[in-house]
Amino acid sequence: MSQQSELALSIRDLVAGYTPEVDILRGANLQVARGEIVTVLGPNGAGKSTLIKTIAGLVPVRSGEVQLFGHSLVGEAAHRMVGRGLAYVPQTANVFARLTIQDNLELGACARHDRAGIAEDLARMYQLFPRLAERRRQAAGTLSGGERQMVAVARALMARPTMLMLDEPSAGLSPKLVGVVFAKVREVRDLGVTLLIVEQNARAALAISDRGYVLAQGREQVSGAAAELLANPEVGALYLGARRGLT
Repeated sequence: MSQQSELALSIRDLVAGYTPEVDILRGANLQVARGEIVTVLGPNGAGKSTLIKTIAGLVPVRSGEVQLFGHSLVGEAAHRMVGRGLAYVPQTANVFARLTIQDNLELGACARHDRAGIAEDLARMYQLFPRLAERRRQAAGTLSGGERQMVAVARALMARPTMLMLDEPSAGLSPKLVGVVFAKVREVRDLGVTLLIVEQNARAALAISDRGYVLAQGREQVSGAAAELLANPEVGALYLGARRGLT
């Protein structure tokens, strides 16, 4: 990352966990520059989802710092994060199943009052995700996994975030749909949104990322350019348990 880049997200010495007795994150550090796509990888139990939930205000910070564009998020209530420009798409239960696609997207803009802007953004989302436009009156719960992921991302974008966090966006998807979803992630970046992704599919995620981090035991163990991580044997050891790279 260039020294001249504006930091979108800065995490320093972050310690966090679900109960007072157990720390899941144990001094994690991470930076994301404006306009980047950064992926966080790691084995099960490494703290990847805890990291993204802590940033979103869903897991309490015990010590350390989380800053979004220079503003501290420590102690910030989760429901105020959208007002800070941060949107989060969880891995599961990420759509309102009984509501239509259109209703889901409109809920993403519930904190906004610019009706004309909301209408413009709805049209933009349907351009970005044409499959949703065709089914806008269909209940979100009847969609495929890939389509539900598109609804969740589009709904988050309706809040006009400056930064979007995705937790395991490829989980449960066929290889073909994984490619579709990650292609859309790159298009989202083209809209001017910075992205932080937590992902198990290392190859697919790094292929569309600028940089990556590998977590193990609650802290970052390796970081660097995406292409370097793909070929790094240490990443293979941490992520796959073998002395080889990911390529």
